[in-house]
Amino acid sequence: MCTAEQFRCHSGRCVRLSWRCDGEDDCADNSDEENCENTGSPQCALDQFLCWNGRCIGQRKLCNGVNDCGDNSDESPQQNCRPRTGEENCNVNNGGCAQKCQMVRGAVQCTCHTGYRLTEDGHTCQDVNECAEEGYCSQGCTNSEGAFQCWCETGYELRPDRRSCKALGPEPVLLFANRIDIRQVLPHRSEYTLLLNNLENAIALDFHHRRELVFWSDVTLDRILRANLNGSNVEEVVSTGLESPGGLAVDWVHDKLYWTDSGTSRIEVANLDGAHRKVLLWQNLEKPRAIALHPMEGTIYWTDWGNTPRIEASSMDGSGRRIIADTHLFWPNGLTIDYAGRRMYWVDAKHHVIERANLDGSHRKAVISQGLPHPFAITVFEDSLYWTDWHTKSINSANKFTGKNQEIIRNKLHFPMDIHTLHPQRQPAGKNRCGDNNGGCTHLCLPSGQNYTCACPTGFRKISSHACAQSLDKFLLFARRMDIRRISFDTEDLSDDVIPLADVRSAVALDWDSRDDHVYWTDVSTDTISRAKWDGTGQEVVVDTSLESPAGLAIDWVTNKLYWTDAGTDRIEVANTDGSMRTVLIWENLDRPRDIVVEPMGGYMYWTDWGASPKIERAGMDASGRQVIISSNLTWPNGLAIDYGSQRLYWADAGMKTIEFAGLDGSKRKVLIGSQLPHPFGLTLYGERIYWTDWQTKSIQSADRLTGLDRETLQENLENLMDIHVFHRRRPPVSTPCAMENGGCSHLCLRSPNPSGFSCTCPTGINLLSDGKTCSPGMNSFLIFARRIDIRMVSLDIPYFADVVVPINITMKNTIAIGVDPQEGKVYWSDSTLHRISRANLDGSQHEDIITTGLQTTDGLAVDAIGRKVYWTDTGTNRIEVGNLDGSMRKVLVWQNLDSPRAIVLYHEMGFMYWTDWGENAKLERSGMDGSDRVVLINNNLGWPNGLTVDKASSQLLWADAHTERIEAADLNGANRHTLVSPVQHPYGLTLLDSYIYWTDWQTRSIHRADKGTGSNVILVRSNLPGLMDMQAVDRAQPLGFNKCGSRNGGCSHLCLPRPSGFSCACPTGIQLKGDGKTCDPSPETYLLFSSRGSIRRISLDTSDHTDVHVPVPELNNVISLDYDSVDGKVYYTDVFLDVIRRADLNGSNMETVIGRGLKTTDGLAVDWVARNLYWTDTGRNTIEASRLDGSCRKVLINNSLDEPRAIAVFPRKGYLFWTDWGHIAKIERANLDGSERKVLINTDLGWPNGLTLDYDTRRIYWVDAHLDRIESADLNGKLRQVLVSHVSHPFALTQQDRWIYWTDWQTKSIQRVDKYSGRNKETVLANVEGLMDIIVVSPQRQTGTNACGVNNGGCTHLCFARASDFVCACPDEPDSRPCSLVPGLVPPAPRATGMSEKSPVLPNTPPTTLYSSTTRTRTSLEEVEGRCSERDARLGLCARSNDAVPAAPGEGLHISYAIGGLLSILLILVVIAALMLYRHKKSKFTDPGMGNLTYSNPSYRTSTQEVKIEAIPKPAMYNQLCYKKEGGPDHNYTKEKIKIVEGICLLSGDDAEWDDLKQLRSSRGGLLRDHVCMKTDTVSIQASSGSLDDTETEQLLQEEQSECSSVHTAATPERRGSLPDTGWKHERKLSSESQV
Repeated sequence: MCTAEQFRCHSGRCVRLSWRCDGEDDCADNSDEENCENTGSPQCALDQFLCWNGRCIGQRKLCNGVNDCGDNSDESPQQNCRPRTGEENCNVNNGGCAQKCQMVRGAVQCTCHTGYRLTEDGHTCQDVNECAEEGYCSQGCTNSEGAFQCWCETGYELRPDRRSCKALGPEPVLLFANRIDIRQVLPHRSEYTLLLNNLENAIALDFHHRRELVFWSDVTLDRILRANLNGSNVEEVVSTGLESPGGLAVDWVHDKLYWTDSGTSRIEVANLDGAHRKVLLWQNLEKPRAIALHPMEGTIYWTDWGNTPRIEASSMDGSGRRIIADTHLFWPNGLTIDYAGRRMYWVDAKHHVIERANLDGSHRKAVISQGLPHPFAITVFEDSLYWTDWHTKSINSANKFTGKNQEIIRNKLHFPMDIHTLHPQRQPAGKNRCGDNNGGCTHLCLPSGQNYTCACPTGFRKISSHACAQSLDKFLLFARRMDIRRISFDTEDLSDDVIPLADVRSAVALDWDSRDDHVYWTDVSTDTISRAKWDGTGQEVVVDTSLESPAGLAIDWVTNKLYWTDAGTDRIEVANTDGSMRTVLIWENLDRPRDIVVEPMGGYMYWTDWGASPKIERAGMDASGRQVIISSNLTWPNGLAIDYGSQRLYWADAGMKTIEFAGLDGSKRKVLIGSQLPHPFGLTLYGERIYWTDWQTKSIQSADRLTGLDRETLQENLENLMDIHVFHRRRPPVSTPCAMENGGCSHLCLRSPNPSGFSCTCPTGINLLSDGKTCSPGMNSFLIFARRIDIRMVSLDIPYFADVVVPINITMKNTIAIGVDPQEGKVYWSDSTLHRISRANLDGSQHEDIITTGLQTTDGLAVDAIGRKVYWTDTGTNRIEVGNLDGSMRKVLVWQNLDSPRAIVLYHEMGFMYWTDWGENAKLERSGMDGSDRVVLINNNLGWPNGLTVDKASSQLLWADAHTERIEAADLNGANRHTLVSPVQHPYGLTLLDSYIYWTDWQTRSIHRADKGTGSNVILVRSNLPGLMDMQAVDRAQPLGFNKCGSRNGGCSHLCLPRPSGFSCACPTGIQLKGDGKTCDPSPETYLLFSSRGSIRRISLDTSDHTDVHVPVPELNNVISLDYDSVDGKVYYTDVFLDVIRRADLNGSNMETVIGRGLKTTDGLAVDWVARNLYWTDTGRNTIEASRLDGSCRKVLINNSLDEPRAIAVFPRKGYLFWTDWGHIAKIERANLDGSERKVLINTDLGWPNGLTLDYDTRRIYWVDAHLDRIESADLNGKLRQVLVSHVSHPFALTQQDRWIYWTDWQTKSIQRVDKYSGRNKETVLANVEGLMDIIVVSPQRQTGTNACGVNNGGCTHLCFARASDFVCACPDEPDSRPCSLVPGLVPPAPRATGMSEKSPVLPNTPPTTLYSSTTRTRTSLEEVEGRCSERDARLGLCARSNDAVPAAPGEGLHISYAIGGLLSILLILVVIAALMLYRHKKSKFTDPGMGNLTYSNPSYRTSTQEVKIEAIPKPAMYNQLCYKKEGGPDHNYTKEKIKIVEGICLLSGDDAEWDDLKQLRSSRGGLLRDHVCMKTDTVSIQASSGSLDDTETEQLLQEEQSECSSVHTAATPERRGSLPDTGWKHERKLSSESQV
């Protein structure tokens, strides 16, 4: 191949392009001189002459005496041609030239061949060394006499130009970090793809090609992470001890990861998973930035842009460190190595230059020194350099030798950072010096030159040439707020190493215990005390409640106790080291206690207090003998330390700027260090040294502990230094009485000063009994309160207030109301997020949920400990209910005229219950505890009446109002109202005990107390308690009182409820009390049964309250259709999430799967209670099937001419089967129960016929139409059609009982009813129910009548189907083990294994092959019609099928069959014509724009219950398939807007780019049913058909639906993670009313 500057001869030879048409035959075949007359007027080359005639000739032909131009212009006087002499002629001795001679203007001019140059004498030639010219060859070059040869390294091949090298393998990809993401770009095509997104601040980057991994550092998270090169499997590699990891490099040969950190001024190394991390270089490093590796040579290179900018190198084990360049550098950012070219390249952002040098720093040269505003990172590949620039936000390239050919690869980037070329030749193969066995090293094997070095992780000492110690024996432990670090004393480097701990936010105090290798720390941000092993494993929180500012910590290693100070609560507490048996030791006269140390040998503890009167105190470790030992010349006494050997106490004072010591009794005080101590904080002793942290110098220092001299700095430039300790294994052993059987103590055994040596104490709130060793079983008198996420108690038995968490082992979400049963010692509470009422023992054991259904927002709860009942209010359902303490026999007491009932209290002895209602008309009400005699006590001057309590002693009612900010009182009738406490900021819970009232306050986050009679003497009980809710005061010693129902439950069979005049018997919700006034039926007689996705509920029609009661059926996910079998008392239901049909008893027991396979979308379900058969529609398969009630004998009845079969109903007495179909041509059909004699009843003026029910008495069918929004009826033949209700929002299912039609409505989220005769008297039966689906009536009058199949299954062996005038036997589609007969009463013998038996299974939709000839005589005329049914009629669904069933009665005759067939044929033609006309009429009607804003689209049972959008256009074929989202849980959120349910895709976002994704979606019919995709857009919803959408279709849909959807509003926009700025804040919205809280 010739270059662009060459001409290719016919022979293939390449000559200079300037030689073309120069009059000389340079090609030797004259091809360079051909067609020269057609070249026009050329622009001659510099070494050519332009003749007058336009021809170009070589300059050497001027004045040579030959007419080369043809017009003699080359020999004219104008050319200064001088006369020629004989001596000056190339023909004589070659003109004296060594190689080439030419005549120029009559003179001899010597030239040389290619590869030579003319010497100074002008005649001789000298060889040119092309290899000396940089860049002449890409990689290797070999010179020879008059020639040269380029060659390439392994992995490259020479290009056709014979000078440049091409890398073997795939096309190169530029991999770069873009802060918020990592992307790839093809350098030659600028194709741009995303690898990883949603990153915080990705800076450094590298890859491991062989392992297909990408590594990056994030300087916001201070993490190093990795992922697969396809973007999957993101995981953290290094998560601790990083401050600013700006450089990253992968050793692909030895599988190591190296990184620089300009924050810690270190270079570290670890395995690729982050294990065995080691600080490699730490001395004389300032701001290390870029790092590059040469694993083949075992060398690392890095840049440092500190005060002395430089580029350095060392072996990969850290040895042999040397400077590569240290002049003319300022901000050396990027660094890369050209492995083939054996050079390094770097960028300097301050000098705006790209430079290169050999790997030893020699031959340094600037490649590009212009047009570089702020270069950051650089990489090299083949002959090109690629770099990122912060200023231009671009990736650029240029030639690596010359800096020319600059290009912009990609611009307008977010913030390009590090860059690498992803290609195998950027990581060429090399020798692994460590071999297959890690070089025999126990931990790290690091290359060093051509050998290797075994190395140990930071802090671990080397015990042999290849082995490291397995643990640390002694190390300095210090806290740095966000992490806890150690400095090993086992090694010389004294590098600090972060202990890998999670969620350390503000660590302050530290201590340790070498026996179990634990490190303990306090965190004043999370207010916790935690512990972990010294290596970070086994992390756990040991104390996490009632802490405010735990600033001091001490371990008693003798008795295994944990002591701590709390400057927020001003307490000193102790617990076992696992946090159990916690108790308060000192709570009085503390003012900001800080550090604490213990001295178990003497039994003392010491602490500093830097409050208003700074001091150092001591007491026994059991809090005995407290005394102040230092109180003068103190300002901020911080750290404490004890020298157990010399019996000295050391302390650091940040105010006095000193470190002092004294005897353990405070005597002999002396200043140890009194200068250059700006702000000492932590203090500890080890060996002969004292160590301390200093906030101001940001350092850890040490000195001689006796003299304070010989000061050293161990670490500096460390922010936020806190406590410090030395972990070692030489703590002195101490004998203690507590070691023997816990000193005889039942709970805590604490060290104390001699002579006793120990004392027993009890957990917080519990008193020690008189024996001095045993604690009482629990609290007698206490406050118990809810705090949303936990329940706490405050003992009133002890002289201080301390809250203790009830250790219930569950996760609470929003605990609001609370009650106590003092008799059994149980606490009851409601959780309004989990929607349940639960209970547990006061010690946290035996937790159980007692009410788990039918709750929304249970704001109030009261336990009737005397009557053994629990009462509660529900603001969501606006009900007051009661049940037994185990949740059984639940009954609604009050349900009318409630707005927002909240607090509730009981007065069992009087038979009254009181409650507050803070709805629109706030009031305080009272009724009997059975709900009778209801009366409003107070309804004026109330705002948010929250807490409520009864003072039985003074017969007063007290309440707290958060709006009026008062606590008020009145007598039990509401009279004599007066204010007790005002103002109170935001009271919520209110309770009373003895002579005090207690209340919780949201605003102050506190519990307060006042005198109950006067409201005076208000004190703070506990503070800093966010989330305070309800509270109860309990005295378990008080007698409960007399039970008005006596010992025999008042003779009541179920509930006995007190009332003012005595008591009354009551039944659970929906069940009527019998005439005897004592007993109840086991269940209601007549009731509605309905499904709401995750639940099945009933509403009794026997009682007037119409309260829904959950049927406790387990494992409900997405229940759609229901029916009931009155014979066995079982409910049948479909679950489209699990694709099953199941049944269960009405008490929730005996749940079993009836049909568990072969279902797709079972929308309709019907029970034939006579023949004991089950029918269902399957919209996914477009079939109607039947089986026995137990799921056996399954058979497809109808599977043709069905589009979207939905509801189904049976009329066993008539032998009829009815169903709705809301497919493309909506219709309601009827057939016999065997599927025969199929008939379209109604197919005009239908939209989406959803629900269907039968009135067996009036023999009419009723249906709801969710498109036309109406309820209609007709007789059983489809005649006498009438509209019952013409304006319903979005009806779904309906049923009938007596004179009422009941239906569920998606839009109003309610169950409603109307008079079935007039359509009037519309009532709402139940409101505010999410996800309403099917509804049926269970009644003794509903499932009556019989047919021929009702006795002995009609004599059939398998299936018996009643028909209008007879019945038939049928066989299942899949034979079972029993022989099947189609003849009633005939049981065939078991089939033999030969002959016909192999053909005996009856296949669906094919005539049966029977064993008995008698069955052939039972073909009816319908079967003959079926045999003559045309394909066209079959497609239209106008043919009836016998469905393999044989009637019991013989058929009519063949002549009758023919007659009927002829008539049917004529009728079929007429019906088809009429159907087409009606369809056209219906289509035009549906497109009426006036209807568009009032109707719904096809209901979608599987979508997340978002809005349902208005449909204004007819349903095209695209809408044939519903969009189901199979959701596994019952919690689905509907909104008030109508939405369009889309088939497969719902776009609800504002991102136009998502349309491109939409166009790529290809949905199949089945796939949409099971796993559809929902996306979001503000304006458009698109339904995808079973085929794919091409661009044109999508565009057309957009245009058609833009106007309709523009008014759709989504209730909530889902959180969308996108490109986030580097910093941002969230603003909290203030709540304007309490209901919002």
